[in-house]
Amino acid sequence: MKKLTLGLLIVLTMTHCTTKTESVSGSIINDEHIGTALERLTEKHPQADRDMAEKGLRHAASLWWAEDGSAEDFIAYCSENFLADAVAKEQSFAQLSKHFETIWGHFNKMSLHLQEPLHLKYGEVLPIDAQFAGFDAAAHLQDDLYANKIAFFVALNFPYYSLEEKQDLGGDWSRLEWAYARLGDVFTARVPAALQQDYARVSAQSEMYISHYNIRAGELRNNENRALFPEELSLLSHWNLRDELKANYPLGQEGLEKQRMIYEVMKRIIDQSIPEKIVNNPDYQWNPYNNEVWKDGERVELAAEPDTRYQHIINNFKALQAMDAYSPLDTYIRRNFEGSMEIAQPEVEALFMEFLSSEVLKQTGDFIAERLGRPLEAFDLWYDGFKARSTINEDLLSEQTRQRYPDAAAFEGDLPQVLMRLGYSRERADFLAGKISVEPARGSGHAWGAAMRGMQSYLRTRVPDKGMDYKGYNIAMHELGHNVEQTISLYNVDHYLLNGVPNTAFTEALAFIYQKRDLDVLGMPSSNPAEEAFRTIDLLWSTYEIMGVSLLDMRVWKWLYAHPEASAAELKAQTIALANEIWNDYFAPVYGIEDQPVLAIYSHMISYPLYLSAYAYGNIIEFQLEDHLKGKNFADETDRIYQLGRLTPNHWMREAVGADMDIQPMLKAAEAALKEVRD
Repeated sequence: MKKLTLGLLIVLTMTHCTTKTESVSGSIINDEHIGTALERLTEKHPQADRDMAEKGLRHAASLWWAEDGSAEDFIAYCSENFLADAVAKEQSFAQLSKHFETIWGHFNKMSLHLQEPLHLKYGEVLPIDAQFAGFDAAAHLQDDLYANKIAFFVALNFPYYSLEEKQDLGGDWSRLEWAYARLGDVFTARVPAALQQDYARVSAQSEMYISHYNIRAGELRNNENRALFPEELSLLSHWNLRDELKANYPLGQEGLEKQRMIYEVMKRIIDQSIPEKIVNNPDYQWNPYNNEVWKDGERVELAAEPDTRYQHIINNFKALQAMDAYSPLDTYIRRNFEGSMEIAQPEVEALFMEFLSSEVLKQTGDFIAERLGRPLEAFDLWYDGFKARSTINEDLLSEQTRQRYPDAAAFEGDLPQVLMRLGYSRERADFLAGKISVEPARGSGHAWGAAMRGMQSYLRTRVPDKGMDYKGYNIAMHELGHNVEQTISLYNVDHYLLNGVPNTAFTEALAFIYQKRDLDVLGMPSSNPAEEAFRTIDLLWSTYEIMGVSLLDMRVWKWLYAHPEASAAELKAQTIALANEIWNDYFAPVYGIEDQPVLAIYSHMISYPLYLSAYAYGNIIEFQLEDHLKGKNFADETDRIYQLGRLTPNHWMREAVGADMDIQPMLKAAEAALKEVRD
């Protein structure tokens, strides 16, 4: 998973407006003032483009509050600071880019270091560590840039373009014009520093809650009071629970028993009947089937977790809802989709529902049931039998990865070789690897990108004391895909303001592409002639799962906006009801069972609000990228594609692969792949 850097958070906080620029927070400038300013400005600068001047004036006016000065002050400021000359404008743009890179880069670096105790596997997390992790050093930056009028200089000379305008005009823009437009995105809404700081605090608290949510699998007991897992095995929810489910498919009946136990654990987490004290605690033995707990051979009674999971969702909701009044996009849902993703939420939901209703999913479910020799069960959301590794005992894979990577430093040292195995030249591999540092994660792992040139990107993955097991290695390959994208799209774009990708789905796509090549990098490529067909079916099945989870995430947030005073208990009940409803609509027809709450297990819902849709879109983009990469040099082409930078999604796709985002190619390919492997 990609970690949102502070630099990117600064940009997103300021760029949530994408459809209109009217003031939502008390601008004192009206149309008459704008008209006067336009006349005075064009009188002083007769060569100025009048339409562009008016666009800049209206945008700056929407942000001008009483504290910034009088209407006459506004008119005078605009007349004095408008850049009518193209050369002067480009020179100012270059300096603004340089200064913003300095500011965002160093704030990003501060945040990285302040959150290290929460993110890295060393020592105990102290209360003061949590307080610093929740401190946003950049919280007052926006206020300062409005106070010293830098924000108004940008708004006036580099006006904001709506998503619709970018879609209509962007095809004819030069790279410099695209960079100007991205600079125009920086100041669109004024959010008080106190609200930004509050969100940083609650976000850090929810992330700490999740990063410590380990289930001691070795202490789980079945109804015969028998342990099924190694004593030392600790599984982070939900990531490691899910991955352990996947790892047990090659083990037959023994693996099935383990999978059923893990699913019982998941259900206890979802409905919060899990005893609070057994989380991350090796002192108790727990039967998740009947919820009985023992300590030192004696049965004990423990209180259930008090809906903490859902309280964290509410805390994040309230912190983000408090910002609504300061943005023309009046809900976090709209800011996340129309602003950050640059795709409208109703469009996303409609696309997901279309995919989830596809007949090819029923065909795929029947095929999986045939391969398993049993009816599907709810945890078969994570069926992993189409991958080359699914036929290899994970213990054998872990032996190899532990031997090769006894610690994080060993993986970092091998990065040039990893990249060369993926097709990069020695020189290019050394360059990319030299920008990436590898560290052992306390949680599941993430990639933290640089926000200025000269700073490292960081790859964090779990590295147990015995060395990097296969789960950690597989996650590391995913995060490496993020790091490579972060490095290319920062160091090799032509304008700093274009650094990055259109939205998080695009970096997830490259991360998925890297992750699926993990065995190739280990020197264990598949020899199956139907490998490509199986990869297509696997991608379809994983997209099915993540779109269902994403749909739940969206509907939970819509319910919260309709019920903003809901308690944690009420949210829990509604989340489970919505999970069951989505399951019954889109999964029961494939699985043949109803009322399964499994879609509510994802930890992203707790600490990364509305992030999950990026994974689903990432799968769509991944398929189209993989299809495009066939027959091409993998390294050279990914290098070219990720130098496109932060265009809007469809403009990026057209330049990358020559087509818009579309689910139909994946559905059609999966149908053909099923026919191939079943004939």
